[in-house]
Amino acid sequence: MFPRPIQDSSRSRQLMYKVALPISLVIWLLPMIAIVATAGRSLSDLNYGNYWGIPSEWAFVENFSAVFGSSSIGVYLLNSVIITLPSIVGALFLSTLAGAGLALYKFRGRFLILALFIAGNFVPFQILMIPVRQLTLDLGVYDTYWGVILFQIAFQTGFCTFFMRNFIADLPFELVEAARAEGVSEWNILIHVIVPLVRPALAALAVLEFTFIWNDFFWPLILIQSDELRPITLGLTTLKGQYISSFNLLAAGSLIAALPPVMMFFAMQRHFIAGLTLGASKG
Repeated sequence: MFPRPIQDSSRSRQLMYKVALPISLVIWLLPMIAIVATAGRSLSDLNYGNYWGIPSEWAFVENFSAVFGSSSIGVYLLNSVIITLPSIVGALFLSTLAGAGLALYKFRGRFLILALFIAGNFVPFQILMIPVRQLTLDLGVYDTYWGVILFQIAFQTGFCTFFMRNFIADLPFELVEAARAEGVSEWNILIHVIVPLVRPALAALAVLEFTFIWNDFFWPLILIQSDELRPITLGLTTLKGQYISSFNLLAAGSLIAALPPVMMFFAMQRHFIAGLTLGASKG
C-alpha cells in the first residue's frame, strides 16, 4: 500500500533517486529563487534585462525600505490579520460542530448533507461573485472587515467540515458511549472528549486555513473597495506604478507577504505533521 523505502530499492533506483531529487528540488525552488534575486536587484538592472545574472549591485535594504516607505504595507498586514484570525476561528468552530454531528449521530440524510458540504468545494467562486457582492450590499457589510470574514467562514467551512468529520469518525466511539452512560451532556462530550482528541487535526487545519485565507486575493478584491481596509494581497497592487512596474519592489513586498504563513507553518510544524498523520498507522 505504501511506497517501498528507497533504502530497500535496487542500486539503480537509488542512483536515479539521488540524481532526480536535487534536480526536482531546484526546479521547485526556481520561482522562489527568482523572487528573492529580484527583491535584491536595482531597477536599472531590471530595465537592462538582467533578470537571472548576478546583480550589478545588491539593493535589498533599499528595496525593502522603499516598500515600507512608499506604501501602507504595515496597515495591509494588520488588515490581513484582522480578516484571517476570526475567519479561522469561525470556520474551525462551525466545522467541529458539523463534523461531530455527521460523525457521531446516525440520522437519515446525513450522507446527503456531507455530500453538500463536499460539493460546495467544487463550485467555482467566479460564478458566485455577483450574488455574493449583492448579498453583502443588502446586509450592509460591503466594504467592511465583516463582509470578508463572514464569507471566508462560509466558503471555508465546507472543506473544514469534510476534514473534521473524517477525523472524528476514526475516534473510538466507545469513549463517547462511556461518557453518555455516565450522564455527560452532548456539549460536554464535545468539549471534554472529542476536542482534546482531535487537537492535532485542528492544528493542521488551522495552518492550512491560515495559508488559504491569508493568500486569498479574489474575495477581498470583490468585497473591499476602501484602501484602508485592503489586506496584504490587495495592498501589493499599490506598489505597481501607472506607467512603470517596479518589479523589485513587488518582489520585496511579496516576500514580506509570504513571511507570516511560513512562520505559522514552522511554529505549528509538529502539530501540523501530527494532524496529517493521525490514524495513518491504523489498519
